[in-house]
Amino acid sequence: MRNTYENPLCVRYASSEMKFIFSDDHKFSTWRRLWTALAKAEKELGIEITDAQISEMEAHLEDIDYEAAAAYERQLRHDVMAHVHAFGDVCPTARPIIHLGATSCYVGDNTDIIVMREGLRRVKKLLVNTVKAVSDFAEQWKDTPTLAYTHFQAAQPTTVGKRATLWIQDLLMDLDALDFQLDNLKLLGCKGTTGTGASFLELFGGDHEKVKRLETLIAKDMDFDACMAVSGQTYTRKVDYNVLSVLCGIAQSAAKFSNDIRLLSHLKEFDEPFESKQIGSSAMAYKRNPMRSERIASLSRYVMCDVLNPAITAATQWFERTLDDSANRRISIPEAFLAVDSILSLYINVITNGTVYPKMMERHLKEELPFIATENILMDCAKRGADRQDMHEAIRRYSVDVAKRIKLSGEDNNLLELMLNDPRFMLTQEDLDRVLDVRKFVGRAPEQTAEFLEECVYPVLKHEKALLGVDVTISV
Repeated sequence: MRNTYENPLCVRYASSEMKFIFSDDHKFSTWRRLWTALAKAEKELGIEITDAQISEMEAHLEDIDYEAAAAYERQLRHDVMAHVHAFGDVCPTARPIIHLGATSCYVGDNTDIIVMREGLRRVKKLLVNTVKAVSDFAEQWKDTPTLAYTHFQAAQPTTVGKRATLWIQDLLMDLDALDFQLDNLKLLGCKGTTGTGASFLELFGGDHEKVKRLETLIAKDMDFDACMAVSGQTYTRKVDYNVLSVLCGIAQSAAKFSNDIRLLSHLKEFDEPFESKQIGSSAMAYKRNPMRSERIASLSRYVMCDVLNPAITAATQWFERTLDDSANRRISIPEAFLAVDSILSLYINVITNGTVYPKMMERHLKEELPFIATENILMDCAKRGADRQDMHEAIRRYSVDVAKRIKLSGEDNNLLELMLNDPRFMLTQEDLDRVLDVRKFVGRAPEQTAEFLEECVYPVLKHEKALLGVDVTISV
């Protein structure tokens, strides 16, 4: 019986890896690791804390009694103190020194930074593998001509692989932004109720160097290079905005890709994966809807809207802190990560297992090539002595008339036949066949694709080779 709401990101979309990163088990065990790191650092700096107390804390990092914590929270109305008491119950010797000198934000904010870093690492793994999947696709189809579009109107041809390089370029920009945030994340540290470190200065008898050393030791224990130089009670919420901006950028890239795939699906040039017994429509049995790409678009829209939450939160903090950030951050940050986890998994699935239809591409090229080729035909005729201006006017008149008949009557495009039969053009069928070689219209698309992969993509994949290989399971 399911009579309570369940978040679809957890039950339908995100991976078990990302769900664990934002799970209660990971959150509260990280709280305990931070309390233990604090105790170890305080002991090293001269506070009377015993090895036995620290060993007791280290032995109980994972065995969290959620019922006891919930009971304490109902009584105390404070989640951090509830877990302090629950931790103290299983660490009776260490109980007097747990959370010594700290504020709630010591465990809350530092854990948020730690969790976001782990979330970004998971996203990076997916992102690198997405780049790899699309680069394989680009390499495979770099020479395959296809009609290109501007304003979704037929334009000069490109190749399938060249189009894919545009998707990759966006992803590489996202990877750069992600790496910047990963490289610059710092712990809040332990700066006390208003960020002045007053409680720790009191604890260490006015020794400023020990207060500074305390943060260095904790950062090292939690595998960070440093803590933030200054803060209020919390770290600046611009950090959350910067991190979610990376996720927003990935959502933009993925949504653009998904829109292209949906348009290609309509053109019958690409099909995303479709299971043998999958139903496209409950009413129209023949339907084969691009639902995975539609899901990418839908989740991406959510992430792009979600980034407004940390922006407003960062802008509306009062002085050293207010609590109107808490409830919002509990929702907006995890859900952005869970959504992007699903988005990139879907991206990999679609580009890896989708089907390309070159014959449909040839068909669309043939339908539009007569119009596209007119400039080349014009130049060819001029080379053989025809009046360029007369030919331009003739082509213009024929093109307008043919386009009108195609749209009004559904006729085939006979523009080339009209020019072939017009003696002013002095054309033979051999002339047309030579001019109409589609590969003459794709420009440097194959070469651009090969050069882009060699110069811009493969060096990145080589540098990130340890991240290559990921198992994505799609729940459709």
